[in-house]
Amino acid sequence: MNNKGLIGKIGENNAAKYLEKNSYEIINKNYYCKFGEIDIVAVDKKTNELVFIEVKTRRTFSYGMPIDSINNKKIKHLRNSINYYIFDKKIFNTDIRIDAIEVILKGKKCYIHHIKAIL
Repeated sequence: MNNKGLIGKIGENNAAKYLEKNSYEIINKNYYCKFGEIDIVAVDKKTNELVFIEVKTRRTFSYGMPIDSINNKKIKHLRNSINYYIFDKKIFNTDIRIDAIEVILKGKKCYIHHIKAIL
């Protein structure tokens, strides 16, 4: 795994831990389909929503904030992947939400910024 992939995995693992501590149940991590990948699928136990979470991890702000990398192309792939997931898992009559989690790694510290309902 390259350095970029390793940083991404560290971010996703930290995001999953954060979610579990904040009343989310992780259903899937790294769900792949022909349209792309969904980083985390979870249930928000407080709202009973199925939440699709895009995790973006950075060590520096050289390329802007992590959320800035969720562009129109990424949104299209994410929506198509979510639609496929719903079809594949035969999900009906369920409220859904799309969130993003920014993970900033600074030395040994990890900062999490959870952005709910990005779309």
